[in-house]
Order: sequence, then structure tokens, then C-alpha cells
Amino acid sequence: MATISLEDVKKLKELTGVGLTDAKAALTEAAGNFDKALEAMRKKGLTRAEKKGEREARQGLVDSYVHSGRIGVVVEVNCETDFVARTDDFKNLVHDIAMHVAASAPEYVNLEDVPSETREAKKAEFTEKVITEGKPESMVPQIVEGMLRKHFAEKCLLDQPFIKNPDQTIGQLVKEHIAKLGENIIIRQMARIELGVTQ
Repeated sequence: MATISLEDVKKLKELTGVGLTDAKAALTEAAGNFDKALEAMRKKGLTRAEKKGEREARQGLVDSYVHSGRIGVVVEVNCETDFVARTDDFKNLVHDIAMHVAASAPEYVNLEDVPSETREAKKAEFTEKVITEGKPESMVPQIVEGMLRKHFAEKCLLDQPFIKNPDQTIGQLVKEHIAKLGENIIIRQMARIELGVTQ
């Protein structure tokens, strides 16, 4: 039987937002392997996060970040209660998002924000390109869809790899905080200004 340290139990509880009993059970199940237990708990936690995603979020914070006096960002991130909005975890998340927007310059928060005419214009361009390359006609829609997904993932904040941890997208970072803080979290809007660059 693997020995399970109280530190690991507490750390797992903090990272996933579950109770001590659940954290201990996950470590026991993973034979004391912290990473394995964390992965298992994340899956459970993120499932809970999906359900929380349906709840209304009208509290939150507006935060700003200025980089070297050349790039300025303002973001609005919402949660469900003022209590969560005042926690350090939430404040840090909002600030990290603002910093990420400054570094990665996303054009949209998510895929739904992309105007249909922009998407259609890109689709026509990619379709023409794929046909010109001589790909089989039956494969064209599938290839174009993949190209569109990749193209807009680079421009949508939630799909971008987080600058502090490129193994995680901003969307996954938000879901992790939903599981940890127990409330729905939504990135409502963002604005980025760069010196000498007109939007």
C-alpha cells in the first residue's frame, strides 16, 4: 500500500477544488502517484466545470496591463459572485489573461465571435487553394474545415496556448479555474492597443 502524504492531499485539493476526502481517494487510486491523481481529478473537475458553464456570470473584474508603454490591454472577466471576484486566484487569472492578450494579440475571444463573412471569405480562399493543389474533390470540405479551424484557433483567445504554459490553452486555464473556484467564469470582452498600429 502506497503512503500518501498530507501535503499531497492538500496540494491536490487546492489545485482541483475538490474536498480532502476526494483528493485522498484519488491519490489512493493512483497508488500515491501525484501526477496521475491530478490528471484523474482534473478530468472529474473539468466535467463539473462544464456544468457550471451554464450558470450566469455577472460579477467579476475589469483589469488592464501595459507592456513597456507600447501595448495596452483591457479585459473584462466575469464570475458569479463578488466574493470569488475578490479572491487572489481570480485576480491572478484575470491579470494573466490581460498579459496573454498583450503578448499574443488575439482578434476574437472565441470562434463564435468570428463574423460569418470573415469565415466565409477565408473558406472560399482555402477551398480555391486546396482545389488548385489537386486534392481529391471528396476530401476538399474536410481539408478546408481543418485549415479554417487551425487558422482561427491562432486568432481566438480561448484556443491560444497560454504564454506561461504552452501545454495549456486559455480555454483550459479558464476551465481549471471554474473547477477550482466553483463558479462559472466567462471572458466577456477585451481590447488591445499597440503604439503606432491602427486597429
